[in-house]
Order: sequence, then structure tokens, then C-alpha cells
Amino acid sequence: MIVKKISIVVSVFFSMSIFAQDVAKTDVEIKPIVKISYLDSVKNSFKKDEMATRVDSLWMNELVSLDIYDDLTKDIQTINTDVTVDEELPTELLKQRLKAMNGKSPFNIEYNQGLENIIKSFLKNRKKSFSRLMALSEYYFPIFEDAFARQNVPLEIKYLAVVESALNPKAVSKMGATGIWQFMYGTGKQYALKIDSYIDERSDPLKATAAASEYMTKMYNVFGDWELVLASYNSGPGNVTKAIRRSGGKTSYWDIRNHLPKETQGYVPAFLATMYLFEYHKEHGINPQRAVVKNFETDTVQIKNQMSFKQIADLLDMPQSQIQLLNPSYKLNVVPFYQGEPHYLRLPKDKIATFVSNEDKIYDYVAYQSQNKTLPAQLALKVAPKANARPERTIDTDVKWYKVKRGDNLGTIAAKYNVNVIDLKKWNNLKTSAVALGRSLKIKSEADAVIKNPKEIKSTLAVEKRSEEAIAAADDKNNTHPQEYVVAAGDNLGSIAKKFGTTIADLKELNSLTSNNIGLGKTLVVAKAVPEIVEENAVATAIASNSSIDSFRKKATSAKDLGEDYYVKKGDSLYSISKKYPGVTISDIKKWNNIKDGEIKPGMKLKING
Repeated sequence: MIVKKISIVVSVFFSMSIFAQDVAKTDVEIKPIVKISYLDSVKNSFKKDEMATRVDSLWMNELVSLDIYDDLTKDIQTINTDVTVDEELPTELLKQRLKAMNGKSPFNIEYNQGLENIIKSFLKNRKKSFSRLMALSEYYFPIFEDAFARQNVPLEIKYLAVVESALNPKAVSKMGATGIWQFMYGTGKQYALKIDSYIDERSDPLKATAAASEYMTKMYNVFGDWELVLASYNSGPGNVTKAIRRSGGKTSYWDIRNHLPKETQGYVPAFLATMYLFEYHKEHGINPQRAVVKNFETDTVQIKNQMSFKQIADLLDMPQSQIQLLNPSYKLNVVPFYQGEPHYLRLPKDKIATFVSNEDKIYDYVAYQSQNKTLPAQLALKVAPKANARPERTIDTDVKWYKVKRGDNLGTIAAKYNVNVIDLKKWNNLKTSAVALGRSLKIKSEADAVIKNPKEIKSTLAVEKRSEEAIAAADDKNNTHPQEYVVAAGDNLGSIAKKFGTTIADLKELNSLTSNNIGLGKTLVVAKAVPEIVEENAVATAIASNSSIDSFRKKATSAKDLGEDYYVKKGDSLYSISKKYPGVTISDIKKWNNIKDGEIKPGMKLKING
């Protein structure tokens, strides 16, 4: 009996040990092997800098938004100074304020009915725009004031940039004038601003402001009057000289105003009206929006090798849009390297610290990526794989709808859903940046394409998404289909080029245009469907580093399939956290943790695929 009981106990213990081994074995088997990419391994070795400077994504969208420029430019060009505007501002009070401004300014600021009408028009229709412009001014005005002080140019001329470009370095006029100070190509070259395939220094706030300051100084030496200097900046010194002659030799702007071009007649009053609104914004209830980034919170580093904005963004865990904002003169989102010529990259100070501390590793990573250079686009079709060699692709698209509320604009909506303003316009067939209150906007979220046929990896592994679509069209039809756009009201070559990510010069070449004028309803070719594929040695490198596209896709989705918690550290943002988990997006983290405004705090626990 005792022997029987002992044998039962032994058998139970034996069974439990076997079961425990099976469970342990199962645990081992279900743990996926996550390979660390070369980018992640480089970043993991970075020396960390704990400076807590963070840039708000809404602020980034605000700085690169062109809707204020479009609206304000149209206002200045079409405003009728003879039409009385019904807005609460007593004439006597306005006269007193203008007199006070005149007493502390080198400009001849005097009351007239036309100026009153423009001020009241801005107050009635553009209060919100000026609230946003005042936030932008906190970033740009220190740059202007520093340059003007060196040349003894009146600091008030900083308000002219509001009239010229609404403080947007990427603004392009119908005539091709570019940048914050709206230099034409010839004038930019005359003032030694570099313009080539990679760089357009007309969009560089520092260099363009220095050029504008030099121009103002020269014109003042000619005319001796700052209002005439502004008029010459708008219409050219020749038109100002003609107006002086036609007026019988008078040299006051207000005396020759009727002899100037129509646009210039409203130009100086618009400048004075802008100055008035900035000076007396509190009295009119205009509250400047918050400026998260100021110029003194950024710094520059000289680049020793060519690198793309994407490489910088990946390495430093920051949005590309932020790099574009701080470095607007680089046209192709690439910092070039010309032997003997310095090129600088502007970044927030904490990112500069990370860059400088890990400079060698950053350049090593860029050199590693240079092995994956692509073939020229002209050769792409000749070596493109046949249609039957292409893997099938499916796009998982998640469509959401958003109802426009009071105070919304495309920039804030785009930031809320982590999408691009241009995409928002395309999804909703919007031709301008204005959106009606109560309108429902379509918002798409495209997941990475899933490759179903991994057998043909060798011929298609390194083909970019857009290139593959172009190759498909070429193989199926034996020709290419250019992308076309029909010119709508308010369009110009600059706005169309911005919309489709191209340049005015390319648009003119594609459509055989000899000038910048385009007719309403004209069909323009905006892009050629030419694919781009990588060289064979680049494909071999990619295959060697990833072994197969299957393992790459498993790695990309494994983090999303596993559930775990992440505790927010100092300096973290949703963007930097999403980069730690391949396949996870900012939208995923927001959805899993019910985050609405995008704000996170150190110590906060986040679910990853909760």
C-alpha cells in the first residue's frame, strides 16, 4: 500500500516536470526574433543629451502654411481704398494714434481716408490672420532687426515682410518672386543670392534679409525718402522716377501716389496699416498665438558630406517638416556638399548637441546608405522588371471623417491626424486652404503596402512605391502616362509647383511655357510617370542585410503584434516613441492610449498594441 502511494506521488511530480518543460518550451517558441536595423544600432550608440527643447507639430504646420500668404496678397492687390468700411474705430482716435506712431518713426505717417479704410478692412476681415502672423513674427523679426540695425535701416521695415510674403520663406508669387522678401531671379543674382538645382537662397531668411537691407540702403541713397524706397521695392526705381516726373517734380509718396502702378498705390498704405495693427493689437482685441520656437533656440552646424533631410530626421528622431522649416533654402530636401563651399544645417539646440556629439557615427551611416543610390530616372524604364515579375501589392486604407469646427484651419486639422495639408486638399478636392464651418473632411491613413509574392524579390526589392506604379503602367500599356492638372481660379505656377512637389522651371519645361502666365482651364503636365530603380549591387546589399523580404515584413509587424508597456522618459515625443517600434505609427499610439491632444508627460505609461 505504501509502495503504491509513493509510486503515485512520483508519477505526479514527474508529470508536472514534463508539463513545466513543455510550457517553457512553448514560451521559447512563441518569442519572435526581432533583428535590430543598422539605423537603430547607430542610434542606440548615440550619446544622449538631456536638454528639454521640444517643437510643437502644430507650430511647424503654421510656419509652412501658405493660406495667410494667399489671402493677404489677394487683399492687398484688390483692396479699394476709396470704399468706406463699417468697423468700430473713431476717426479722431485713429488720427491720435497715427500721430503718435509718426513721432517715433522715420516714416511720414499721416492720416488719410484711404489709410483708414485699409486699417478698418484688415480689422474686419483679417483679425485671425494677424493673430497668427504675430506668433510667426517672434521667430522672424529678431533676424530682420539684427540685419537692419547693421545697415542703419529703420527697424519698422520688418513689417514689410508681412505685406510681401506673410512671413513665409516658401512663398512664390505669380511672377516667380520667391521667399520672405519676394526677390525675382535676376534681383536675387544681383545681390549674390545663390540659386541652383539644390539651393535657392532667396528662401533663406538670413541671407535674403541681408540682401533686402542692402537694397533698401541703396534706394535711400537715391530717393532720400523711406516711403519712396518702399514704392521702389514694389514697382522698381524706374516707375518711381517716372511718377516723380509726371507729378511735376514732387518727391513725397502721397503727392506722386496717383502716378504709380495700381498695386503700388495700395502697397505703402498696406504696410502702414500692418504697422498700426502690430502696434495697437491689444486695443483691438488681437491676441497673438503662442510661439513655441524662437530663432535664438536654434543653432547651425557645418555639413561635411551630402545628406538628405530624411536621413537627418531618422537619425535625430525629428519630423522632416521641422528640418524643412528651419532650412528653407534647400530645394530638394538635401543638404549638398560642394568642395570649398560651406553649407550649414539649422536645428533646435538640443538636436545640434546630439548631432555634434555623434558626428562620426552620423557620417558613417550616411556613407553606408550611399551604397543604395538609384539609377538615373531616364534609364529606369530600360532596365525595369517585366509585369509578371512584380509582386502584387495591397494597400490597407483607413478612412475617417472630421467635421470642421469654429477656429479650425487645414494646418491644425492636418496636425491632429498626423497628415499633410496637401493630402487633405487632394482627398477633399479643395482648391484653396479655406474650409467651411461644418464641412466634413475625408482623412485617409495608409498602412505600408504588403508584398504577397516574395519569390521575385531580386528584381523588385529596392524599387520605390511610386516607381513601381510607373513601371506597371509602362509594362501594361507600353508607354508612360503623365500626371495632369487643370488650372483653377487663383492658381499660379508657384502654387501648382508647391502642390505637386516640383519646381516652376520643371513645370515650364514639361509644358513648353515661355512665361509664367497660365490661362484658366489650361491642362498642365505636372509629372512624368518615369520609374526609378536601384543598381544591382544596391539590390544585392539590401538582400544581404535583410536576407528576405519575408523576414523584413515579419520584423516590421512583430512589434505591432506584441503587447507591452512603455514608460515615457524626459524628452520623449509620440514621434520618437513610434520610431522605437517598427510598424507602429503615432496614430496607433494615440488610439491605443485614448490620447486626443498628443501631449505626454515623463513617467506616463503607454500601451503598445494594448
